[in-house]
Amino acid sequence: MHERHVVLGVSGSIAAYKAVDLASKLTQAGVAVHVVMTEAATKLVGEASFRAITGYPVSTSMFELTNPHSIEHISLSEIADLFLIAPATANVIAKVAVGLADDLLTCTALATRAPILIAPAMHTAMWENAATQANVKTLRERGVGFVGPDEGRLASGGYGAGRFAPVPDILGEAHKLLGANGDLASKKLVITAGGTREAIDPVRFLGNRSTGKMGVALAKAARDRGADVTLISGPTDRSTPTGMNVIPITSADDMLRAVQDASPEADALIMAAAVADYAPAKPSPEKLKKEDGPLSIDLERTIDILDSVRNVPVRVGFAAESQDLLENAAQKLDAKGLDLIVANDISRPDIGFASDHNACTLIDRSGSIENTPILSKREVANHILDRVVGLLDRAAAK
Repeated sequence: MHERHVVLGVSGSIAAYKAVDLASKLTQAGVAVHVVMTEAATKLVGEASFRAITGYPVSTSMFELTNPHSIEHISLSEIADLFLIAPATANVIAKVAVGLADDLLTCTALATRAPILIAPAMHTAMWENAATQANVKTLRERGVGFVGPDEGRLASGGYGAGRFAPVPDILGEAHKLLGANGDLASKKLVITAGGTREAIDPVRFLGNRSTGKMGVALAKAARDRGADVTLISGPTDRSTPTGMNVIPITSADDMLRAVQDASPEADALIMAAAVADYAPAKPSPEKLKKEDGPLSIDLERTIDILDSVRNVPVRVGFAAESQDLLENAAQKLDAKGLDLIVANDISRPDIGFASDHNACTLIDRSGSIENTPILSKREVANHILDRVVGLLDRAAAK
């Protein structure tokens, strides 16, 4: 996201204050954010907030001589890698749809050749009005993207469609558009995340400590590098990422079927999920009652997904080990015919399950070994994807 420029158009919806958080999150990701506000928006949230967060002057007028972008709206339209209008009122959507340019925001929208993404926010009656829906349809047909609105409690006190989409959802769609020309553009990646739950009865299950953080970090990083991502995720407390196809699953069998369905068209399969090795042979259809004495449950081996799915040009596995890390990981790499394996030492208390950080060892088919220091899982994800890019290039050259 570094060296990418977003022009953030803020219009006069009560949700304008949420755009401050949106600008902050984009800035934290390394994006240069240039804010354009309508006059109505300035009545709801201060320009100083945006300037303090982004480090750039806020543009509000076509004729504000102190701002280098204000006289010539073309300069904003040309610098933009993405024009994001959030929140967008019914009035602004209507203007953009008919090409009306009577302020700096709408002039920039008309002049820009960058992708446009709109996050509407308005009262339900205004959103559902036939005129608004016709304008949205027109813009969609021209290639303008929309995220939201959601249903929920409105500023008026009512409930319905028209609520500003959650900031993480807007960020996901924005990152996808910003990364469209990245080094994974046109590549299809299937990534698995989280643990699986194997039913004992309708209430109880066998599971593991995986939170899905590493797999989700990989999926988001791949999306931001231009990949068409399918994320197959076991139960997790992670919020569902946007800008990708997310397939929720529960058991190892569920994940096997989902991977088999998604893999024929994939360029790479990254199995970051902690899939159960064993599952109850005969789950009880009724809740088991507590009785005196021990309980015995017969377990059967689950199908090894990576070993059974070999029709993908690049296959990456994970090895979570508490001893003999390199030896066990290398054996797994060889046995399953993988291109790359990511070995994690789960005996370390400072990384791994539930942590926001990780340190791993990358081993490829040639025997090359790369150790990463302790990094955020997002940074580790990009290390892994750097290797995947190289593997894809070599696969394409064969």
